[in-house]
Amino acid sequence: MIEGGDRSADPVAAFETVTVTWHGGSNLAHELVDENEVIVIDDLSTGRLENNGDLLDNENYRFVKGSITDLNLLKQIFDGADYVFHQAAIPSVPRSIKDPAKTNEVNISGTLNVLIAAADNNVTKVVYASSSSVYGDTPVLPKEESMVPNPLSPYAVSKLTGEYYCKVVTEIYGLKTASLRYFNVYGPRQDPSSEYAAVMPKFITKALNRESPIIYGDGEQT
Repeated sequence: MIEGGDRSADPVAAFETVTVTWHGGSNLAHELVDENEVIVIDDLSTGRLENNGDLLDNENYRFVKGSITDLNLLKQIFDGADYVFHQAAIPSVPRSIKDPAKTNEVNISGTLNVLIAAADNNVTKVVYASSSSVYGDTPVLPKEESMVPNPLSPYAVSKLTGEYYCKVVTEIYGLKTASLRYFNVYGPRQDPSSEYAAVMPKFITKALNRESPIIYGDGEQT
């Protein structure tokens, strides 16, 4: 975890207002909604509304269809928010190679928008979803936060830039931030059929169908 500002533990207290920018934020919303007011924003470009369908009638839950590229919308939604979990992104190395400009717009400019809106609304803390891709292809294991980043794709560059923005916004504006470098994230409601699905759901789907997973190399490189 790469921290900005105070490194002390800062858990979400009972019944705070929490905003989740959504890519992979469905499980987070389910975890938080019983004891907090949860506001989810997503443009549904990769997410599915039915992932949170069971929460739509929950008085603690509100869904807003919109994009993190819309700064004015973020400022409205973050008004009164205590914490922001920034999960939204175009989450794919292949997609970033096909369209680096779109990845830059959403992952870098969108993240800066989240930080500006949070700072302007005196949010207590922003938790940012970064990525292990910032490490590049270094063979050193285990990976540590102190390792020098070596991004090898537009996606990795965008995630590392987001970390730097978190650090700078903390230092200049005092907004607490924490960047989490996710590796292979998987769990309920993930779409294993997506062209850009992560490796774990693909492996699990193959195993459930009694098929052999596709493993490149000797399998010991990660």
